[in-house]
Amino acid sequence: MDTRIHLSVPHMGDEEEAFLHEAFSSNWIAPLGPQVDAFEVEFAEVVKARHAVALSSGTAALHLGLQLAGVTAGSDVLVSTLTFAASVFPIAYLGAKPVFVDCDRETWNIDPALVAQELEDRARQGRLPSAVVVVHLYGQCADLDPLVETCNRFDVPMLEDVAEALGAAYRGRPPGTFGRAGIFSFNGNKIITTGGGGMLVCDDADLAAHARKLSTQAREPRLHYEHEEIGYNYRLSNLLAAVGRGQLRVLDERVAARRRNFDYYRSRLRDLPGIHWMPEAAYGRHTRWLSTLTIDADAFRRTPEEIRAALEAQNIEVRPVWKPMHQQPVFAGTEVVGGAIADDLFARGLCLPSSSSLTEAAADRVVQGIRDCHHP
Repeated sequence: MDTRIHLSVPHMGDEEEAFLHEAFSSNWIAPLGPQVDAFEVEFAEVVKARHAVALSSGTAALHLGLQLAGVTAGSDVLVSTLTFAASVFPIAYLGAKPVFVDCDRETWNIDPALVAQELEDRARQGRLPSAVVVVHLYGQCADLDPLVETCNRFDVPMLEDVAEALGAAYRGRPPGTFGRAGIFSFNGNKIITTGGGGMLVCDDADLAAHARKLSTQAREPRLHYEHEEIGYNYRLSNLLAAVGRGQLRVLDERVAARRRNFDYYRSRLRDLPGIHWMPEAAYGRHTRWLSTLTIDADAFRRTPEEIRAALEAQNIEVRPVWKPMHQQPVFAGTEVVGGAIADDLFARGLCLPSSSSLTEAAADRVVQGIRDCHHP
């Protein structure tokens, strides 16, 4: 059988090994150390943030960001419904309740008009949420200007989940610094990876300092161990930070490679009916972290699941788009605003292999597999 083509795999460069060797040579193996310090500074420069806090995962970063934004047990948090569960689980960690908001069809991201209407309705009822979590989906920024205006108008903190969109741009500016905090992930399938890990960025020095404290078991600055609040073991290791420093240096190359994947798929499949690609909003640059499309089964003459299964039989990994959170059994009965667009994208959407190391030969296998599924 042909070698498996995965959806998105790590892509190492030339500098990670040198940084790792530096970390080993210095004997800084445990969490924290000079590689962590340098990674935070360099990452903050890339995303144009004043402060960055390196953490064990993007989920940990969102957990701390929500807590420091004032999310408490029993409060509500508005969040995109078309997303991965890690965008929502930290809300539950804090005992708060997610309120799922539908996306718009033009960007696949949270609909600013629905957010505005929901906050207006809640303001009249005296039950504003404690935060809004905006997820930048599949490498594309949500439409941030109206979201920022709405959240500021009602004094509701906005957090950005940028786990899938490092390297994207909104009106020429990196996402992650428009709200109270930005959340990034370096999981193995992301555009750059440390094999795990995440980053919280913000412009508020006090918030960054408090996040650092909480992430190191909330130790007070005493000679002995003293704790005045509950903390977490959330700091990034020095070894993973070393990998991240090397990866960060090739971020632009990795984004360019993923955009080339998308352009190649689109050009090679443009003559087939029923294929519609995730749009790129005019306001920004889409990283195409994953190349995503929807299938009109009547026009293409095969369903998305039939296409996925046919490619799987050829050892090619293709997945549906995220199952909306309001459809997840764990969140059954949770409040949802809209939802029909997310439902439709899930029913018809597929994600194609998108690794920045994807070869043209591998991309051709994907293309041919899809073409073979079409029945005129």
